[in-house]
Amino acid sequence: MTLSVNAVTAPAKRLLATFMPIALLSVPLIAAPPQAMAQTLDSLPNSSEADELPLEEIQTLAEVFERIKRAYVEEVDDSTLLRNAMRGMLSELDPHSTYLDEEEFKSLRESTQGEFGGIGIEVGMENGQLTVITPIDDTPASEAGLMSRDIIIGIDGTPTESLSLQEAVNLMRGEPGTQLTISILRSGEDSPREFTLTREVIRTESVKHELLEPGYGYLRISQFQARTAAQAHEALQNMADETEELKGLVLDLRNNPGGVLQSAVDVADLFLDEGLVVYTEGRLSDAQMEFSATPDTPAADIPLVVLINGGSASAAEIVAGAIQDQRRGVIMGTDSFGKGSVQQIMPLGNGEGLKLTTALYYTPNGRSIQAQGIEPDVEVVRGRLEVADSRRQLREADLEGHLRSQGEARERQEVSERLRDDYQLGEALNLLKALNVVDRRRD
Repeated sequence: MTLSVNAVTAPAKRLLATFMPIALLSVPLIAAPPQAMAQTLDSLPNSSEADELPLEEIQTLAEVFERIKRAYVEEVDDSTLLRNAMRGMLSELDPHSTYLDEEEFKSLRESTQGEFGGIGIEVGMENGQLTVITPIDDTPASEAGLMSRDIIIGIDGTPTESLSLQEAVNLMRGEPGTQLTISILRSGEDSPREFTLTREVIRTESVKHELLEPGYGYLRISQFQARTAAQAHEALQNMADETEELKGLVLDLRNNPGGVLQSAVDVADLFLDEGLVVYTEGRLSDAQMEFSATPDTPAADIPLVVLINGGSASAAEIVAGAIQDQRRGVIMGTDSFGKGSVQQIMPLGNGEGLKLTTALYYTPNGRSIQAQGIEPDVEVVRGRLEVADSRRQLREADLEGHLRSQGEARERQEVSERLRDDYQLGEALNLLKALNVVDRRRD
């Protein structure tokens, strides 16, 4: 078809003048800085008529732009309208794609580097509702008792139904020491709950470890950051040095919202000495990736139980899926979250950016985790841990400069209390002991 620019008025002409050169290129729009544009265009699928921008819809967009400029009850500047249009284009694709202005882009970088101001919660959009994926360990959200799958219906009195995901995140972040009130709906409860939280500077340490009993280790990974695999490797070495023989390990990925893909691959590689870990498929050539384990594996033979639950998402599901498909360990707990998509952060030349879903990932056996999740080999509901017990009281050991114990009695008592209160962890330890008995009989 042909389009006469003279058929529309001045504001629409300006918008069309922006889009017409793009239409002549006959390629989709790509969000990349100028230095990366050539590389990105090389990875695009071959252009076809289906890729060409539809000029009728562009004209309609220009007309809508003009009507808003002329008739909306309040004056709106061009920049606001165009940014809102970009937000709409991305948010309608899927719950994880979004446009990031300069401040939002900065906040995203801070969160991936492991320090930011807020309440310590990972959220996403599920069926159009702002949903808790997981609270981060040792943060105001986890200490207050917020749980995976809670639906956030209000933030400081603002209903969330009209907010985008990024707008909701922005409301929850703020200056450390300030308070906010969150209203949530929880499955199985008739009335909303309210939580008043105090924002803190969130410094996330992604790896913790301890010996549950002599010979049996516990490795907790709360999220996957750039240094997580190196820290996990160090933790394994420390536990091996603390006991005569490491007979079994519990890898705790519960309430782990994911993080850096390469970090998840490197963690899986700590336990796998060969074979595929994960592969991704997307439209761009650089979205077709395979990640495999390497032979230099520090914990290839240690009996392994991996704990997951509904808060285990994305990169955590990659690790659990690889270990399950490779029959390297036993997956225990409840079904994971089911986020099997890969988001790429694309900087724009003006300091802004896009977070765009560019691929889906698959387990070694070709299973897509998207909206399915990982089903545990052994289902164990966390029945003995009540929400009220999640508030941890200040104790002597928390005080700076406290006197150290001269023995292990108190530490052993603390571990016993944890195993009693955390039913899933206790069952994981029991399973590891049973696996050792079976191995000894085989020998």
